[in-house]
Amino acid sequence: MNPEQLKLAVQHFSELPDPRTNRGLNQPLINVIVIALCAVLSDADSFYDMEDFGELKRDWLSSFLDLHTGIPSHDTFNRVFARLDPTHFQACVLDW
Repeated sequence: MNPEQLKLAVQHFSELPDPRTNRGLNQPLINVIVIALCAVLSDADSFYDMEDFGELKRDWLSSFLDLHTGIPSHDTFNRVFARLDPTHFQACVLDW
């Protein structure tokens, strides 16, 4: 993805409601979503792959995401996507 597409992704997905409780907010939702999208577009097919992608591309990702809390773990990707409202997520994808 080029920088403009990434900015649009951040913009569209920042409207996505965060389904997590206060206890599970260590990682910003936008980081989880954008890293997952980039990973899947790069052929990731598991939550482990998403975590690995994030670690490998940390420098690049940090050019447009605030990664002060690090890269989300595979468990974080799993928990977030299990709780996301699919209708809201689909609307964000279609708008993007």
